[in-house]
Amino acid sequence: MFQDISIENLLILKQQQKIKLIDVRSESEFENATIPGSMNIPLFNDAERAEVGTIYKQVSVQAAKERGLEIASAKLPQFVQQFAGLSGQKAVFCWRGGMRSKTTATVLDLMGINVFRLEGGYRSYRNWGVKKLDTLQLKPEAYVLNGCTGTGKTTILRRLKKEKDYSILDLEKLANHRGSIFGQIGLEPHNQKKFDALLIEEIEKIQTSPFVLFEGESKRIGRVTLPDFIIKKKDQAIQLFIEIPMEERVVHILDDYKPWNYQKECIEAFSRIKRRIHTPVANQIEKDLKSENYSHAVAQLLEYYYDPLYKHTEKQYPETQKIYIKANDTDDALNQICKWVKMKTH
Repeated sequence: MFQDISIENLLILKQQQKIKLIDVRSESEFENATIPGSMNIPLFNDAERAEVGTIYKQVSVQAAKERGLEIASAKLPQFVQQFAGLSGQKAVFCWRGGMRSKTTATVLDLMGINVFRLEGGYRSYRNWGVKKLDTLQLKPEAYVLNGCTGTGKTTILRRLKKEKDYSILDLEKLANHRGSIFGQIGLEPHNQKKFDALLIEEIEKIQTSPFVLFEGESKRIGRVTLPDFIIKKKDQAIQLFIEIPMEERVVHILDDYKPWNYQKECIEAFSRIKRRIHTPVANQIEKDLKSENYSHAVAQLLEYYYDPLYKHTEKQYPETQKIYIKANDTDDALNQICKWVKMKTH
């Protein structure tokens, strides 16, 4: 007979890399939010789940169970085979630890495949995560990358991790959004549940580090809201204000956003801020976007919209918190930041 496992014990085994997590919910449920690191082997796909749910509501519980059994029976050999190919300890879960995970665990047990079933399903993990965020603190000293749009903050942050093995918190990656009104272009932003789960995992990885670097984001990034403890940590941290030439910034933005692939999306995003820009300038930017004169459009956006916003942000911090990094390009900025960190930490 299979065993149930609590979310606390499951996460201990997960942290020790001693267990595989399998989400047996449908593809869309899995995509919406899951326990990080889980794989998806759905008992019912989206269409099948919708069919069973409709029968449950419109006919009866018993009729829904019978139709569910009929659907599952036809695909059990392939379903079981997927689990049989997984080595080591395994745990299955659905939304509430109900019929789908119970059916899965029971069938696998009959076939000699031992699995745990997560008590309370994904919902127990989500509840654990909400409580965790209420008490979580970011322990390392924080250094925050600031600077006008296009200064390559995200690129520099990721290079500091990749090339220097510095501890970072890549909030835009966790949100799958670049943090501006154009930030969702070419991406599928994460919802709050997915962001929270990834954030907790990332923070727990770096808690013993002497310092951590992250960008000076606003309270919201796309579809998600940053927890208060991150905002508080940011506001109290040393702020590294990066400055690089305008022409370099324009190139970075074009490389990152590739507006020629997303012209319609760019024009739509611009329409949401157009009224905040002096009318003749706004009309010219819109004209440039439509005529594919993207370099000029970006330069105008920086000068008349984004730069004034960042100058306002810069004034919010006292001079004692600010370090200025005046660089020729991102390579120069990265090197200066590394020298500063080395001096600061030694």
